Amino acid sequence: MIPRDQQERCRALVSEAAAGLLDPQGRDLAARVQWWSLAGLPGEWPVAVLGEGAPLLLLHGFDSSFLEFRRLAPLLAAGHRLFIPDLHGFGFTPRPAAGPYGPGPVLDHLERLLAAIAEQHDGGRRGSGSRAGGIGLIGASMGGAVAVELARRLSGSIDRLLLLAPAGLSGRPMPLPPLLDGLGVRFLALQGVRRGLCRSAFADPDRGVGPAELEIASLHLQAPRWAEALAAFARSGGFAGCGTPLPPQPLQVLWGAQDRILRAPQKRAVLDLLGDRVQELQHCGHLPHIDQPDTVAATWLRRPATTP
Repeated sequence: MIPRDQQERCRALVSEAAAGLLDPQGRDLAARVQWWSLAGLPGEWPVAVLGEGAPLLLLHGFDSSFLEFRRLAPLLAAGHRLFIPDLHGFGFTPRPAAGPYGPGPVLDHLERLLAAIAEQHDGGRRGSGSRAGGIGLIGASMGGAVAVELARRLSGSIDRLLLLAPAGLSGRPMPLPPLLDGLGVRFLALQGVRRGLCRSAFADPDRGVGPAELEIASLHLQAPRWAEALAAFARSGGFAGCGTPLPPQPLQVLWGAQDRILRAPQKRAVLDLLGDRVQELQHCGHLPHIDQPDTVAATWLRRPATTP
């Protein structure tokens, strides 16, 4: 069960974002949030819904929220019905005290979300030009690993994928032991640390990072049980080694040449795995959808002709 006051606090944070964020695109996206009941899950789950056309699901990265897609969403909404959820345990989602938290619950939540989308939008999908039963999928950072796992699970439901600086495709899970997980979360909550991480994510932080970006990067920390859920996710080991085997759908990857979040060995491992599916973007950091949203939108709209 989700205590009523916790659910109301999550709703209030999103409503306050829609009314008062410094970033106007963030305000607009927050105003598009709907609260969905999903079969088998307690509480109501935030999903930003906008646009018309072929259905497209956007998945944010670690310790982030749907607001990550504030610059990309307007560029895709003219031709797509966009669904932008907060991942289970992140953003402004309800966080049951008993959990569980980790990759499994993240994927289970998305499977239920896709079932709800299919139930509500099958009629529109048949006339959208997408292949029967298919939905497009864009995943950023950890959301890239989530997208790959989801595409393997639901190969008949996912149309194609675009991964933005994907994290978690290589390596192995490394669970944080008790005590260290809590220390790590407290470290991430420090204002100076969040400012440093935000600046590291941009290609040109002096130009790209200001009060509006810092506000969005930290707003979801006010959600009830943020720290407990993040610590539990860290204890699970998170997403790692998700790139093998690759899913059967067409897949593209955009990676910023100035990415300072993912280390060089991680990038080399992904390049070895994905080869010419990867396009490197100059003057771009860890967030192509923030640094170069026009390029990301254009890449998605140039639909691949064949499955690799």
